[in-house]
Amino acid sequence: MVAQQSEHVGLDAAALVTRLRDTWRSGRTRSFDWRDAQLDALARMLTEGEAELIEALRQDLGRPPFEAWSADIQINVREIRDIRKHYRKWAGELRRKTPLVFQPGRSRVRFEPLGTVLIMSPWNYPVQLLVSPLAAAIAAGNTAVCKPSELAPATSRVMVELADRYLDTDAIVFVEGGIPESTLLLEQRWDHIFYTGNGAVGRIVMTAAARHLTPVTLELGGQSPTIVDQKVNLQLAVERIASGRFLNAGQTCVAPNHVFVHEDVEQQFVDALAATLRKRYGKDPKSSPCYGRIVNERHTERIAALIAGGGYDEIAIGGESDTAARYVAPTVLRGVKPEAPVMQEEIFGPVLPLITFRDISEPIEAINAGEKPLALYIFSNSPDNVERVLSETSSGGAAVNEVVLQVANGELPFGGVGESGMGAYHGIEGFQTFSHRRAVYYRPSWFRDSPLLRPPYTSLKQRIVRKIY
Repeated sequence: MVAQQSEHVGLDAAALVTRLRDTWRSGRTRSFDWRDAQLDALARMLTEGEAELIEALRQDLGRPPFEAWSADIQINVREIRDIRKHYRKWAGELRRKTPLVFQPGRSRVRFEPLGTVLIMSPWNYPVQLLVSPLAAAIAAGNTAVCKPSELAPATSRVMVELADRYLDTDAIVFVEGGIPESTLLLEQRWDHIFYTGNGAVGRIVMTAAARHLTPVTLELGGQSPTIVDQKVNLQLAVERIASGRFLNAGQTCVAPNHVFVHEDVEQQFVDALAATLRKRYGKDPKSSPCYGRIVNERHTERIAALIAGGGYDEIAIGGESDTAARYVAPTVLRGVKPEAPVMQEEIFGPVLPLITFRDISEPIEAINAGEKPLALYIFSNSPDNVERVLSETSSGGAAVNEVVLQVANGELPFGGVGESGMGAYHGIEGFQTFSHRRAVYYRPSWFRDSPLLRPPYTSLKQRIVRKIY
C-alpha cells in the first residue's frame, strides 16, 4: 500500500504512471472479481465516509447536508450499484453481421480496458464528478489516477484519505495539489484523459493530450438556456427552474443560465419566482441553512461584477453580495440585453437573467447564434413548440418541462457538444468511454481460400470477382 497523502509532495508523476501501468499489465484489473471488489469498495467509501464528506462539502461550498448527500453522494452510490449490476453484460462480445463474401467466419466486437487513465475533476461537485467517471473506469478494467480540484481543499483531502483506506492503491491513486501537480500529470502519456471543468483549461488538457495522441473526454460548460412560453404550467416551471438555478448557489454546469420567457407571462413568472424564493430561503437567504456559498472570494467578486456591469432594465430580486462571506443573494435580472456582461460568459452563480420574446423563433435564433450549450430546457405544453426547439437547436442534453434531471438519470449519456465538450459517460456510455472496441474476425482453419483473390489477376478472375462483390 502507498500513502496517498504523500503522492503530491515532490510528485514523481512518471514513476506513478509506471507503477499503475505495471499493475494494469499484470492483468489484475481485467478480473471481474477485482472490478466487483473495487466497485463495492467505492460505494462503501461513500456511504461509510458520508459524514466526513458532508462536512467537507459544507466547508468548501456551504452545501446544506441534504444537498451534499443527494447531489454528491447518493447519486453516485446509485450509479455504482447500477454499473455493478450490468457491466459484465456490457463487457461481453457483440455479434456483428458477417457478409456473404467473408463466409465462413464470425465477426465480433470485444471491449477491452484502455489501460491507465487520468481523471481530473472540478470543485463544484467535487465528489460526484470524480467518482462517477472513476466507477466507469474501474468497470472497464483500467487503472486510474484521480486529481481532485484544489479549489475544494477540504473535500479533496477527505477523498484522498478515504481512497487510501478503501481502494486498491496499486491501481487507483488520488493525487492532491494545484496547477504544478496537474501540469506534471498532463506531461505523462495516458491511455485516456477525462477532464471536467471550463473550456480554457479544456484546451490546455487537449493540447497536452495531443503530444501523445491520447484520447480525451472533455466535460465543459456553457450557457444553458431555458425557454418558458405562454402555454405552460407557470408555477411548476418556476419551482423547477428555481431548483436548478439556485442549487449549490448556482454553481452547477447544467443549471439554467438564463430564461427566455414569453412577454405575456413574464410578470407572473417574476412574482411567482419571488414568492418561491421567500418560501425556500426566507426573507434573508444569507442566514438560511438551506442556501449555499460561492466557492471562494475571487468567484464571489466575479459574480458581483457581472451584476454590477449593467446591461439590463432592473434587478427584480436580490442583487446583494458579501465577498468575505462568499455570499451572493438569489438574483433575478429583468430586461437583459444580449450585450450585457452577464450574458458574455457562463454565470456559474445564483443569478438568473430574463429575456422576453413574442414568438418561439426568437429564442431559437438566439440560441443558435451562440455556442452549443451543455443543456437546453423548454417549458411548454405545446408539442409543436417543444419539437421545434429540439429539432432546430443543438445541445449536449435537453429536458422538457424539467431541468437537470437529464444528468441525474444514469441511464442517459451525459456530455457536451462543440464548446460544451466532447464524449459522454454514465451507464453503458461511461463503460464504453473507458474501453477499446476491438474488432475481431474469426476464420475457420479448414476453409481453403479461393484462388480468385490471389495473383495472377487474370481477366477471367477479375470478371468473376466483380460479379460476386
